[in-house]
Amino acid sequence: MATIITIDGPSGAGKGTVSRGLANKLGFHYLDSGALYRLLGLAAQRHRVGLDSDNALSMLAAHMDIGFKTLDDGSLKILLEGEDVSQELRTENTGALASQVAAHPEVRTALFDRQRQFAKAPGLIADGRDMGTVVFPEAPLKIYLTASIEERAQRRYKELLDKGENVSLRALEEQVRSRDERDMNRDVSPLLPAEDAIELDTSELSIQEVMDTVLNLVYLKGLVKVIDQ
Repeated sequence: MATIITIDGPSGAGKGTVSRGLANKLGFHYLDSGALYRLLGLAAQRHRVGLDSDNALSMLAAHMDIGFKTLDDGSLKILLEGEDVSQELRTENTGALASQVAAHPEVRTALFDRQRQFAKAPGLIADGRDMGTVVFPEAPLKIYLTASIEERAQRRYKELLDKGENVSLRALEEQVRSRDERDMNRDVSPLLPAEDAIELDTSELSIQEVMDTVLNLVYLKGLVKVIDQ
């Protein structure tokens, strides 16, 4: 039986980095649910499927040819129709596409079973926006990470600058704010913490501090034996 830990929250709160680190530390499987929606957005764009076409998007979601491979360095290689799209999935454009396709109830239904299939022994770290509220409501530990809009935009700004991209911090703040608005106010599976989630503001915390906090919660819950640091 798989032990499931969900980590939800808005973009830029640190979910991905923390979730991958925890999965590696605990020897658990890892689900990047956001990658599924990004893959669907990218696939829709490539196949010229309208982002307002419920039936076509849900059909595409159910039959996408995708693959995930964990590399020796712990990073995740993501494939779409055999092509490595790991870097393309991290662009602002693909993120915006993901937020749009995720607003469709039919799409979320089509991807529900695919996400549930990631729950395998010994355990799963599920990273997303509705992992604790919809996909894995039975999870014994649910974490909700958040941070201020300014801090999340600043993190993305630094990330893009490091890649040599010329970006506007103000524009990124507006993108973060718009995406929050869309994700938190959609009719189906809006972004919000589960009733029994433990909320953690990461604005003033390092990744290691967040990791240590969540690990301590895992140990306190008795979900795994304490691992030597």
